[in-house]
Amino acid sequence: MISRLSPRSAVIAALMCVPLAAACPPAAAQGARPISRAHAGAGAAGAAPSGAREIARGAARTGDRRARPGRRRAGLPTRARVGRTGRSTSARAAARRHREVAVRHGRAARRRHAADVATVDRRRAIASFEAMQRRFYIPSAGLYKGSSSSYSYLWPFSQALAATVSVSGMPGEHGRFAHELHLRLEGLATYWGVTSSLAVAGRAGVPSQDMPSYIGAPTAAEEGGATSYYDDNEWVAIELVRIYSQYGDVSALQDAERVMDFIAAAWQSDPKLACPGGVPFSDSPQNTDRNTVTDAPAAELGALLYRITGEIADLRFAEGAYEWVRRCLSEPQQLYADHIGPEGAVNHALWSYNQGTMVGAGTLLYQATGNGAFLAQAQATAAAALSHFSLSRLEAENPFFAAVYLRNLLYLDSVTHGSEGPRLAQEYADRAWGELRMSDSGLFVFGGPPEPSLLGQSAIAQVYAMLSEPATRYF
Repeated sequence: MISRLSPRSAVIAALMCVPLAAACPPAAAQGARPISRAHAGAGAAGAAPSGAREIARGAARTGDRRARPGRRRAGLPTRARVGRTGRSTSARAAARRHREVAVRHGRAARRRHAADVATVDRRRAIASFEAMQRRFYIPSAGLYKGSSSSYSYLWPFSQALAATVSVSGMPGEHGRFAHELHLRLEGLATYWGVTSSLAVAGRAGVPSQDMPSYIGAPTAAEEGGATSYYDDNEWVAIELVRIYSQYGDVSALQDAERVMDFIAAAWQSDPKLACPGGVPFSDSPQNTDRNTVTDAPAAELGALLYRITGEIADLRFAEGAYEWVRRCLSEPQQLYADHIGPEGAVNHALWSYNQGTMVGAGTLLYQATGNGAFLAQAQATAAAALSHFSLSRLEAENPFFAAVYLRNLLYLDSVTHGSEGPRLAQEYADRAWGELRMSDSGLFVFGGPPEPSLLGQSAIAQVYAMLSEPATRYF
């Protein structure tokens, strides 16, 4: 393991220098004298006996027209007490019991149905994962096949890692996938290295020094140089935090903290920039864009680390990155644009995963601070995104985008007890299973021309796994 270069508190304090912006009573009065046979006879002769008169007066006072003198005649049975509906007390009680039984049976049926659905989802998650391993995994290298090179870039690998963590987190499945999780971590280590990224670090005002990170390709990590992408490092670090949270792997937590150091060092505080602040897309000197996809996941990572370690610098960074996106990339419809250039030109493209990560960041910051404004913002973004991203529009995007979006919606709904996230995630995954899956190989085909991909296969495995595991394991 490579030791941390410097305390994040000092680094972030130096970098983030930009300001953030009546029911009726019964007929007979209680305690009234019953009418005797003698009284009944007197009543038949004409004058109402005193007891009957008392009842009559009570009935007049209470407005109960059913209570009249002489109602109980000698030798006749007493009529059952009735309510305003005309049904007897025993009938109402029976109806109430019937309703209660029906409710219990309905709840039990829904629980059985939910359990059946979860079982199907779990099986499909495993089937999708196993098909991914058969098609793309290279056991001898511990890596995955790439589309244009021998091994996949870090981005697809990060999602294979996420799929492994997700299926391992399903109830009762960790023992089955523990070895797979170990192999993913071994493969991940081949991406760790140092890039010649002094340009970005210099712009951020950090002393010139090489910053270790997960590099875009494993061969480049071995040779030195190449490019490191901040969002890919964030996807990896979020999975490392999940591994620590679920299994107590301290080394995974330490690696996630090192990634946080790398990201914090890239904060763009140059006042000459349009909308100063933010994290760039990569550490390449040619890169000048700052993105929602590099800052919202960074905010999620900072909030997650704060939840575990209590490191205030991580929370402050998370708040700063989140507020920067809201200040610099928010759109009128409460969604978020893709990126901003150094001169202030904004790319207004709307992608589902940018909305999802801002929903997740707001939810996590609410949990970290108790500030209800964060949760309200997350709910507003989720509502706008659900309105904008129909199922067909979601299906037209890269399935990786959809998986990130759905994870964050599911997490928000776990906090607010909503139902839209689970409904949409189930519909999305089931449509892919029914329409895009090749039955002979178990692979999903996306795009044009339709073809299987590591990103697509890992995305469906993740969605099905999340539908069958507790929301506390999403992050």
